[in-house]
Order: sequence, then C-alpha cells, then structure tokens
Amino acid sequence: MADLKGKVLPGKILIKPQEAEERTASGIIIPDSAKEKPQQGTVILAGEAKKDEPMVASKGDTVLYGKYSGTELSIDGEDYLLLSLQDVLYIL
Repeated sequence: MADLKGKVLPGKILIKPQEAEERTASGIIIPDSAKEKPQQGTVILAGEAKKDEPMVASKGDTVLYGKYSGTELSIDGEDYLLLSLQDVLYIL
C-alpha cells in the first residue's frame, strides 16, 4: 500500500478495513455471500481536530466502528472507508 496523498477534512478519518475471515475456527471455508462485513480497520489518514472535538485517533491506530458506518471509497484500486470520528466506537 502506497502512501496516499491528500487531506481528510477535520473530524474525519480514512481507514483500511480488515479483511473478512476466510475460514471459521474449525476450518470451514466461508463463501463470499455469507461473510460478515468487517468492523475493524487501521487508520491511514486522520483529519485535524474540530473546534469543539479533539482528534483522538491517529495514523496507525486500530479502530472498531459501527456495522453500517462510513462511506466506502476505492482509491488507486484499494478499498477504504471514510468515517466521522463520532462513528468510532473503540480505539485499540
């Protein structure tokens, strides 16, 4: 993954979602139609803090977010998710 050029607006973060599991713990292969959408990802770009809200996420952090949060983007053939900081539930 190459470094992305550009900026993210204040209060927003761009994340790379974690890949969905291919197999269960017992070794059963999960078909594409049954895979759960991942709810965890790594912060690639973080915008500046808003006037009334500090930016608590930074590049490299792993975050958990809501199931239907954010906007899916494809940049240079890679899939990303643009989230509002309010959509982040937990920072690991």
